[in-house]
Amino acid sequence: MISVSNLSLRYSKRILFEDVNIKFTEGNCYGIIGANGAGKSTFLKILSGEIDPTTGSVEMGKDQRMSVLKQNHYEFDEHAVLETVIMGNRKLYDIMKAKDAIYMKADFSDEDGLKAGELEALFAEMDGWNAESDAATLLSNLGITEDLHYRQLKELQAKEKVRVLLAQALFGHPDILLLDEPTNDLDFATIAWLEDFLADYDKIVLVVSHDRHFLDAVCTHVADIDFGKITIFSGNYSFWYESSQLLLKQRSDQNKKAEEKIAELKAFIARFSANASKSKQATSRKKALDKINLNDMRPSNRRYPGIIFNNQGREAGDQILDVNIESKMLNGEYLLKDVKFEVRKGQKIVIYSQNSLATSTLYKILAGEDTDYNGSYKWGVTITSAYLPSDNGEFFKDKNMNLVDWLRQYTTNMDETDLRGFLGRMLFSGEETQKNCSVLSGGEKMRCMLSRMMTANANVIMLDEPTNHLDLESITALNNGLNDYRGTILFTTRDHTLAESVANRVIELTPYGIIDRETNFDDYLSDPRIAELKADLMAGMMKATSK
Repeated sequence: MISVSNLSLRYSKRILFEDVNIKFTEGNCYGIIGANGAGKSTFLKILSGEIDPTTGSVEMGKDQRMSVLKQNHYEFDEHAVLETVIMGNRKLYDIMKAKDAIYMKADFSDEDGLKAGELEALFAEMDGWNAESDAATLLSNLGITEDLHYRQLKELQAKEKVRVLLAQALFGHPDILLLDEPTNDLDFATIAWLEDFLADYDKIVLVVSHDRHFLDAVCTHVADIDFGKITIFSGNYSFWYESSQLLLKQRSDQNKKAEEKIAELKAFIARFSANASKSKQATSRKKALDKINLNDMRPSNRRYPGIIFNNQGREAGDQILDVNIESKMLNGEYLLKDVKFEVRKGQKIVIYSQNSLATSTLYKILAGEDTDYNGSYKWGVTITSAYLPSDNGEFFKDKNMNLVDWLRQYTTNMDETDLRGFLGRMLFSGEETQKNCSVLSGGEKMRCMLSRMMTANANVIMLDEPTNHLDLESITALNNGLNDYRGTILFTTRDHTLAESVANRVIELTPYGIIDRETNFDDYLSDPRIAELKADLMAGMMKATSK
């Protein structure tokens, strides 16, 4: 158990936490949620001891071991990959090194023999003889191939380092596991493995994540940081979100009788309990939902941006987009190969690839920004498109411009009231619209970019990683906006829920060609035939190359 008592954290006049009193108990996974800047990562650092609170204390059970997902990717650069993972259980690692040091002594004494015996007993008691194989299994499950296990960490790419540090955090079955954005830079298959791992985990897990699908899959509870307080709710993120929205609606409905509201809440809980009972990790979640006290439920105080793309300036005709890109090379290798597809009116296509550079390059070609390729594409004559790139740095070069003037650049026939209205939808109100571009956070820049897209009145929109830097509230609002959009969408995302709930077609880019299926995203990922198709594409290209 972790017990937090009378915890406060203040930075000058800013109060991040005030008189927080909560407990985290064994067998549960807690999703730590809150708006950007609310203190999610800071709270994990307080629990781990990295940051001292202004007042209060954090207590753990006796002999409990805490493991934390490290954010410093250079801390273990001089260590081998396998060794780095084992260092996740520091006590076991220290015993292993002390034991090895004794055996390497040239003047091995009787006293050394006794000490080595003691260490061997402790080592065996901690299952040390299986440490290397357990670490290797974790690494393999996280996509780190065996040929990398004995290399130094500094030899690995950044995305590989992330996976090694995640394996380190998971190693040795810690009693308390603190994970800050553990799905960063993981592919969907690896995230699915991690979801299953944590869903079956029988200790205490606290996780910060912007991935709603991941939170729904692993969390038994949500710990909501709002107004300096932390409140724990039973259920996963979707349950918390939908219940808070229902309660907000009920609060505004003054005419509805109390018993009608209670009946509505009971029906809502029953529906979620029934859904929970179908999942692999259902038992603890269903029990948690069944124990909910209606008096404990309360609406959220969150603000959600209004992301609405439906003001299309012109109705799209039947011809949307015809793509015929024969090839795009990078450093002598195919980035795009035989990318041929036709887009039909109203389709919402997720463009998926193991290589994010491939998807970004395709969007740049379709936006007219990249002309160095073989092939062609053709937009329909009725089409007006809007494009959201994954890197928006070019749009904020003028550091001295305020937000109203920034948005004015990309619009015609809009007065200041209209511009402020679009910015207001994205939670920039009053004096905030006079903010200087130089002080914007990553999330604020992305919300500005979405404002720019909304003013375009486009009937086709292209979005490359639109959830980058956004908080859960903005991601949820974006998801709702794309679901409601009546135009055509091409998008790429690492947000599983966004891909699954929006897309009705999947196009996967590979170095050997494309796979194109009119299906939802989950069905595509689980289709065993996809691997065969990839193998056929690769074999076809190898055969053509050999000729």
